[in-house]
Amino acid sequence: MTAPSPTQADLRAIVDSVDAPDVVLALSQEGHRTIVTGGTGLAGARGTRLHAPACAREDLRFEIGSVTKTFTGLLLATLAHQRVLGFSDRLSALLPPPVLPHARRDAITLFHLATHTSGLPRLPWSVYLQPRARFHANPYAHSTQPRMLGAFARCRPRSTPGTRWHYSNFGVALLGPALTHATGTPFPNLMATHVLGPLGLADTTLSAPYDHRDALGHDLTGDEPCPPFAPGGWGAAGAVRATPGDLLSYLEALLDPGRHPLLADALRYVREPLLRHGRHREHTHSLSWFQHPSDHGPFFFHSGATPGQEAILAFRPSTATALVALANRRYPPAATLQQSTYNLLA
Repeated sequence: MTAPSPTQADLRAIVDSVDAPDVVLALSQEGHRTIVTGGTGLAGARGTRLHAPACAREDLRFEIGSVTKTFTGLLLATLAHQRVLGFSDRLSALLPPPVLPHARRDAITLFHLATHTSGLPRLPWSVYLQPRARFHANPYAHSTQPRMLGAFARCRPRSTPGTRWHYSNFGVALLGPALTHATGTPFPNLMATHVLGPLGLADTTLSAPYDHRDALGHDLTGDEPCPPFAPGGWGAAGAVRATPGDLLSYLEALLDPGRHPLLADALRYVREPLLRHGRHREHTHSLSWFQHPSDHGPFFFHSGATPGQEAILAFRPSTATALVALANRRYPPAATLQQSTYNLLA
């Protein structure tokens, strides 16, 4: 049975259902693109006057939060295929030594970090032990890399690395200093050289100052703007900002790795199912993507959020379909945006 193709009307219905100042849905089907934009613009959820976008919504850079992890996974795969480092390299050999050795902690590899099988918690306690207002406004801003490494030195993994899947921002964030140490290159430069540049993603960044091209995040009501997201030392887990067009180009590369010879092996590898998890082993995970079944072949999915923005990326190789959903308001619209996007492919 042929898979039904999402239409512009489908995208418009989703955009119109999301109460956020700026909303973008971008679809690629066999290389043909459709981009639909909308949002409450100058009228917030309670009628408060907000900003007018400084450029067209489809040209804005959005914070994509945890979708950054898929870029970090691709970077790791690229460096591994170039034999710069190995998936089995131990984290403890690439970071300053902890105060005391610990068998589980010292057994963690780069592969474990990327696949959420390191045994590390989602966040270390040092992140939670902040003033409540600061934690909810920007939980990573004051968590510098030295503090993150200090938290790692004090941590005790909950399980033996490689034996249990547990989603961990902490684990993926540690890939930043690990890859930096292994290569002698700052993490944003590594990403630009080995991923963003080869894929032609000129409007994607981890470190450029915010300017008029960046979408302005908003709080739960949609009325008040949020400060720009500050990832602190956690850039590898959440620092990427990108335009809808660049994110579609990224997904199109994953759909057709052969178009990018320098990254082809790595692009193929990050699509390979590597482990199953869940109570009944019902969930499939690749190096950095969740793989979900559908009637028309499996599709890959990852969502992300910062305190004021939301992002969902998905692609299905069997139908050469890629979908990007972005909004600059979090939580109330997130359920609408994420579930609607998921349903469109599932």
